[in-house]
Amino acid sequence: MSLLSIEDLSVAYPTRRGTVQAVEDAWLTVAPGQIHGLVGESGAGKSTVGAAIMGLIDPPGGITGGTIRLRNRAIGGLDRAAMRGLRGSKISMIFQDPLTALNPLLTVGQQIVETMRFHLDLPEDEAARRAKALLTRVGIDDPDTRFDQYPHQFSGGMRQRVVIALALCSDPDVIIADEPTTALDVSIQAQILDLIRELARERQVGVILITHDMGVIAEVTDAVTVMYRGRVVETGPTDRVLRAPEHPYTRALIAAVPRPDVKMRRFPLIAYGGGLPQVDVAELSGGWTAPATEGPLLRVEGLTKRFVQKASLLPSRRQYFTAVDNVSFDIAAGEVFGLVGESGSGKSTVARMIAALYPLDAGRVTFDGQAVGRDAPGPVLNAYRRQIQMIFQDPFSSLNPRMRVDAIVAEPLHHLSDMNGTEIRRRVDALLEGVGLGRAAGRRYPHEFSGGQRQRISIARALATRPRFLICDEPTSALDVSVQAQILNILKDLQENLNLTMLFISHDLPVVRQMCDRVGVLRAGRLVEVAETEALFEAPEHPYTRELLRLMPRFTGPAAS
Repeated sequence: MSLLSIEDLSVAYPTRRGTVQAVEDAWLTVAPGQIHGLVGESGAGKSTVGAAIMGLIDPPGGITGGTIRLRNRAIGGLDRAAMRGLRGSKISMIFQDPLTALNPLLTVGQQIVETMRFHLDLPEDEAARRAKALLTRVGIDDPDTRFDQYPHQFSGGMRQRVVIALALCSDPDVIIADEPTTALDVSIQAQILDLIRELARERQVGVILITHDMGVIAEVTDAVTVMYRGRVVETGPTDRVLRAPEHPYTRALIAAVPRPDVKMRRFPLIAYGGGLPQVDVAELSGGWTAPATEGPLLRVEGLTKRFVQKASLLPSRRQYFTAVDNVSFDIAAGEVFGLVGESGSGKSTVARMIAALYPLDAGRVTFDGQAVGRDAPGPVLNAYRRQIQMIFQDPFSSLNPRMRVDAIVAEPLHHLSDMNGTEIRRRVDALLEGVGLGRAAGRRYPHEFSGGQRQRISIARALATRPRFLICDEPTSALDVSVQAQILNILKDLQENLNLTMLFISHDLPVVRQMCDRVGVLRAGRLVEVAETEALFEAPEHPYTRELLRLMPRFTGPAAS
């Protein structure tokens, strides 16, 4: 008997322009102890299926057909009160975005304890004890301290671990995991996936794992369902679907996965269904290329950053956490330098120090032979910021939702250039055309675009000042494999054709292998190894690097069979 079954599920959203069919006649079954993968591009309907099971379809949308059964009980038509009783106690969800899933006004301990007491009727001290044990189980060190901290005091990966702890704390029968490892490095990802496997095996929990990571699908799931534009196009045992895919869309999706075993010049794009808009690098650059330079373009020496962990009026009682500890490396002009390491290892902190967003506690940043930083004179700092720009991890939160796209792309030009209004409008139009969105996109707002389109807007904004150096902080972690391939090809074209230099931060090791010339490995704020990319992947020297590579999900597609 199946634990959860979906038959002919349809979900629609009525709009002023007509009805949007988000899911149409979808089906899948989950047996006790089974992990069922759900894959497809952004907009395929994967998360909508999960929301329908949870009774979380936003009005005016709703289920328009089909049935959802939990232990043979129909739950698709239950009222709010009945669904509230199932949600959390019988079905839990691990949400993709930990920033919106956690209450910023409550400590993480309060949120887990509150959930436990509501569903399990536990005394507060017992709930607190279980919550701390659960934080340890999902890989959060020093649970006694972390229990009393707020979400903003955690890194992105650590916040995701808290969200996973929240989903597990009520001992549910079914877990819907919507991109649960998107923000996690390979070591914590392996730990979380081992935990999900253990729950499925020991407690016979059924899991629907929604992800764009085909390596995770290959290693963890028992069965997989592939969705395209709201419809199921293929389903079956994982090994059969991945090794001998029958549908052309499934074959195209698998081909777009970055290979962990060999470096390719470009990422294959999914042409099924009409393909993707092309990028015009000449239009993006306007004939401009970054000037060449002798020696390192960027050099960091002894970079150190400490954050206050426990505040006090008395300096002697303050406690500090060292996020970056004496880090040194250099990047040559035209080079792509990768930075990898666990969540909380200091990768993003290094990037923000280089970008002069954080002050340095010790060390020096030198760009093209000149020392720079937040304490540099205003004209020097502005000149530096024209030449160095960032593409952030989250295309949702890095764009101001109240500004039109043309104003977002033009903003750095207003602050960092002396161009007049007409010149700025021409540059913005050319940038939007260059990233394949068209100048008409400038009159729209960020919420009207998909995640991949928003990341194209971020790239256009980063290139507005014609920088020499790009910091790419997890630029594709929130994107599915097809859009990821597209964005990474754009970055490759920019580097090759415009001689751009890049710092590329990622926890996705196959992507790092494809993108980078050299790689630095960070652990607990310290740089433990720097090597040429192929040398590092083929013969890593440091034990920590070897462990990261051992934990990397390995999926090479049908050709490996």
